[in-house]
Amino acid sequence: MTIRAVLWDIDDTIFDYASADRAGMRAHLAAEGHLGEHGTVEEALRRWKQLTELHWRRYEAEGGDFRDQRRDRVRDFLGRPGLTAVEADAWFDRYVVHYEAAWELFPDTVPVLDLLARDYRHGVLSNSSIHNQDHKLRALGVRDRFEAVVCAAELGVAKPAAEAFHAACTALGLAPEQVAYVGDQPDIDARGAVEAGLLGVWLDRADSGGRPELTRITDLHQLPGVLCGDTRFGAPSTFG
Repeated sequence: MTIRAVLWDIDDTIFDYASADRAGMRAHLAAEGHLGEHGTVEEALRRWKQLTELHWRRYEAEGGDFRDQRRDRVRDFLGRPGLTAVEADAWFDRYVVHYEAAWELFPDTVPVLDLLARDYRHGVLSNSSIHNQDHKLRALGVRDRFEAVVCAAELGVAKPAAEAFHAACTALGLAPEQVAYVGDQPDIDARGAVEAGLLGVWLDRADSGGRPELTRITDLHQLPGVLCGDTRFGAPSTFG
């Protein structure tokens, strides 16, 4: 069936999350006077990412308040388990100022969205919250390019679960086989999409290679060819 719409991941797919996170953490630690307390900036960032993954997985499994997992992340990072919710929120809010100051889309994002706009509808499926991602898309000036923004925190289910992909397809009013999903994670994004019946596309910006069973591109400019059935940029998936 012909692809009629593209669902997009946001972080490290259309938005350079890794660079913004690194720059934001460096500026935040410097402003807080903690630059040397967590080793190098890269070590601090690695610890922050590990805690983000840990507490997000706990939130996925247990539910609860989205902000609680963020507060626990701050407490663990600082080694201060007694930090109050107000104190943890204040610390995170100060970090966000530096993080948002470094926000940028990847250079290929807008040109490819422009190129695809005539022939394809667009939506977002993100393993985050609508509060975070809607704000991000608006700040980056691209929110109006997406018909729907669907996020795991509100759905109660996250990628790679098929239910998450199907909910986003439903938001567009299309069958899964009419939708492509583009994301930077080979399993959570590309394989998850394929197993849910979509065309899954792994955006491997680092050109790390491997995973020949997945449709892989290294630049968004290669995406139009894939959507038209040209598989020179990645093997057609064999899952499903």
